Amino acid sequence: WLTSDNMHHQWLLLAACFWVIFMFMVASKFITLTFKDPDGYGAKQEPLILTAVTKVEEVHVQEEKHWPEEFQPTGKAFSGNVIRQPLVHMERLELLRNVCRDTALRDLSHTAVSKFVLDRIFVCDKHKILFCQTPKVGNTQWKKVLIVLNGAFSSIEEIPENIVHDHEKNGLPRLSSFSDAEIKKRLNLYFKFFIVRDPFERLISAFKDKFVHNPRFEPWYRHEIAPGIIRKYRKNRTETKGLQFEDFVRYLGDPNHRWLDVQFGDHIIHWVTYVELCAPCEITYSVIGHHETLEDDAPYILKAAGIDHLVSYPTIPPGITVYNRTKVERYFSGISKRDIRRLYARFEGDFKLFGYREPDFLLN
Repeated sequence: WLTSDNMHHQWLLLAACFWVIFMFMVASKFITLTFKDPDGYGAKQEPLILTAVTKVEEVHVQEEKHWPEEFQPTGKAFSGNVIRQPLVHMERLELLRNVCRDTALRDLSHTAVSKFVLDRIFVCDKHKILFCQTPKVGNTQWKKVLIVLNGAFSSIEEIPENIVHDHEKNGLPRLSSFSDAEIKKRLNLYFKFFIVRDPFERLISAFKDKFVHNPRFEPWYRHEIAPGIIRKYRKNRTETKGLQFEDFVRYLGDPNHRWLDVQFGDHIIHWVTYVELCAPCEITYSVIGHHETLEDDAPYILKAAGIDHLVSYPTIPPGITVYNRTKVERYFSGISKRDIRRLYARFEGDFKLFGYREPDFLLN
């Protein structure tokens, strides 16, 4: 009887031990869940779209009505139950929309969708893409991407450099080549994008490329356009040196610059405003890329357009897209504040529409 009673107590003690262990495990689990980071808990581990920021906005399809039409992506990459767009691209489109509504900047932000604008927009019907050309912002590489997509060449490496800008041979139709009805349809339905960079740095690039380095294939910049600017804007007419950046700035900042622009014809596309080139307040673009973040924006644009599995953006040399503040300040250091302010007044729309800050040397 004592043996039986001892065994009974042992079984009760063993059961009690198991019960204590079980309760300890439950309590431990509860404590872990309670104090775990709520933002990290239960998060689905999916790769983020490569972008300039790490935060990703998730907009469920049933909530689309809360977003303006221009925020709705048109690329194939965003099909499915959930639309993911990096916040930076949403902010760029929102900024653009808000500045377009600013009546004080209307003359600097709006332009007619003329033949000049339509001539700047290249078409890829096969993949429903429109690309607006903004010279001196890496457009040659984007044109190569579209040439491959249109089927003129099978890879970017196969495209001869002299073919890229030969629009009779590169297989890139301009939007202006279509009828009014076809133009409207493409503007309404296609994925549309263009690239911008700091406006003053872009002007420096245009000046260096066309008047300093001056490829032998384009002699008219040095021998026709430069003399025209010098005759009109150089203060010391006895100087015989070639076009200086100071002359270039005076020409660009002159409110009456257009009479020379007409003489220069299509060559002015290298320094006219983004507004004049692409009509961003009149055409609803899907994405606006920035040259300064092109390493992130290029893969994003390819993915947003649904073509990332077909073609890659050419390799970007290290540091080539970084904004060079020192270079900009050096180029403008010898130029009068009056001439710089007149230049800024012409390009103010570009600065405001795309979020570029007014240069520090204008604020001092």
